[in-house]
Amino acid sequence: MKPATHALPGLRLTNRVFELPLDYANPGRTIRVFVREVVAPGKEKLDLPYVVFFQGGPGSGSPRPMTNSGWIKRMSQEYRVLLLDQRGTGISTPVTAQGLRGLMPQAQAAYLRHFRADNIVRDAEAIRRQMIGDKPWTILGQSYGGFCALRYLSAAPEGLETALITGGIPSLTRPVDDVYRATYPRVIEKNRRYYERYPQDVDRVREIARHLAANDVRMPSGGRLTVERFQQLGLQFGMSDGFEMIHYLLEEAFIDLPGGAREISWNFRHHLEHLQSFDANPIFSLMQEACYAQQSATRWSAQRLRAEFPEFDPAAQEIVLFTGEMIYPSMFETYPQLAPLKEAADILARDESWPRLYDVEKLRKNTVPVAAAVYYDDMYVHREFSEETARIVPNMKLWITNQYEHNGLRADGEAVVGRLLQMVRGNA
Repeated sequence: MKPATHALPGLRLTNRVFELPLDYANPGRTIRVFVREVVAPGKEKLDLPYVVFFQGGPGSGSPRPMTNSGWIKRMSQEYRVLLLDQRGTGISTPVTAQGLRGLMPQAQAAYLRHFRADNIVRDAEAIRRQMIGDKPWTILGQSYGGFCALRYLSAAPEGLETALITGGIPSLTRPVDDVYRATYPRVIEKNRRYYERYPQDVDRVREIARHLAANDVRMPSGGRLTVERFQQLGLQFGMSDGFEMIHYLLEEAFIDLPGGAREISWNFRHHLEHLQSFDANPIFSLMQEACYAQQSATRWSAQRLRAEFPEFDPAAQEIVLFTGEMIYPSMFETYPQLAPLKEAADILARDESWPRLYDVEKLRKNTVPVAAAVYYDDMYVHREFSEETARIVPNMKLWITNQYEHNGLRADGEAVVGRLLQMVRGNA
């Protein structure tokens, strides 16, 4: 297929599609992997190096440029930027309940096992060889994209010139329970700060939770708005504008009807649904815990560990706390596009055969220059675990900052990647 090219002010974009194996160990069935190449006008014919962007998630497509701004503006000054729709996302062959319809749960689970960081990196390597042969390139990983970067450094360092990471250095060895045992206290602290900023929301949140517990409230797409689903709004607390996003949403929670009736407003449910993208990005719910699985089963870690933190029980506490980046079995009942994948999700959670993602001994000998932004108060990626990994991997420079929350690349991408480039080049 001939690449399609179009232009935006300050950018030229070329769409590329690659047919790659679903299973590299048993080639045969293929999937489509989409990449959008971005270059500054006037530099189309220059022999520029490549930088490949690995999006956070898992399960989200790469950014869709609207303007020449942020980190893309900075990187396109000296690179050809490749925006990779990781397998299963965006225009790449998508993972959806619709696409998996007709498969039995075991077959769904077997298919989904191929959508972790190990195969995302294999795709990137296949694309690199097709595009530039043996020449290495630079990678930029945001959040889960940083997990992919560590896998890349572990599995195919010869393909890398440099690795840049923002908010995404995983533990190399810790089991999934360690991750959630560290995550819950951070979410409790985010709740404390939220209610400190908006003390009037204590009563408002409690009133909403009590209403949802006593009534069958339906979302515009049909799923039920349960108390637990309402608590999942706390996923936004890790972003710089997360507190305000939730506070302003809560202001329109109720509508008073003639005759004294009081209901959860349709507008509130509509906006809440747009904040919760689990239906549109099922890989996130299906594979979130599997990101941490290495030769062990996750067994619904977030659900099991929640019992150790009774603060999150809305029936037992006067102050209702929001949860964070946790996936619960009940989500496969309350989100319509997750419901058909419920059995497959349980099979994946009980799977003990996940291969190792990181070769620690190989990483101890790393020679690829790495620069990483570590966000001091990151709610999603535990800072201490990131520092622990950095002590193992040579040639990794850290910029530990509380200037940004987890979304520093989105908030001020030009400055963030500029700083990382200075670090990796020895100028900072």
